[in-house]
Amino acid sequence: MPIKLPFDATRPVAGQASVEIEKPITEVFDFVGTRFFDNYPKWAEELLAFQALDGEEVFVGAKARQCILENGEPIESVFEITEYQPEDTLIFRGLTSPYRHSYLLEGLNDRSPTRLTFRFELLNLDVFMRPFEKLIRAAIEDGAENTVENIRNLIVAESP
Repeated sequence: MPIKLPFDATRPVAGQASVEIEKPITEVFDFVGTRFFDNYPKWAEELLAFQALDGEEVFVGAKARQCILENGEPIESVFEITEYQPEDTLIFRGLTSPYRHSYLLEGLNDRSPTRLTFRFELLNLDVFMRPFEKLIRAAIEDGAENTVENIRNLIVAESP
C-alpha cells in the first residue's frame, strides 16, 4: 500500500517580487538580459564565484557555473538559459540543482517605466524539508525582494 503524504511532494516552492524601474524597457533588458553574464554577479549578493561557460553572449542553451553561499555553506551548481526573449523574458534552470530563475519585463514603450518581476522556484524539495515549506517560501520571497531592489538600484546608479 503506497504511503499518502499530507502534501504534494512534487510541487515547487516559489516566491516572486516585482519593482517598477523609471527606465525604458530596452535599457532594463540590456542590463538584466543582454549583459546578464556581466551583471548577474553585481545583483546576486549570495554569489561567491561565477563563470559563464559558453562565452559572454546570452542565448538559449548558454551555460554558467555558480557557487553561492547558502546557510553558511558554499553550494556549486551549473545552470542553462532556457528562455531568452529580448525586452521580455530571461529564464534559466539549474542543471545540477533543481531551481529556476525567471526575469520578466513589462513596459508600454520607451517613454514608460518598466516593471521587472523576478521569480525563484525551488523545483524539488526533499520530503523531510516539506514541514518547513512556509519558512522556505518566506526566505525565497525575501530573496526575490532583495534581487529586484538590487537590480533597480544598480540600473539607476549606472544611468546618467
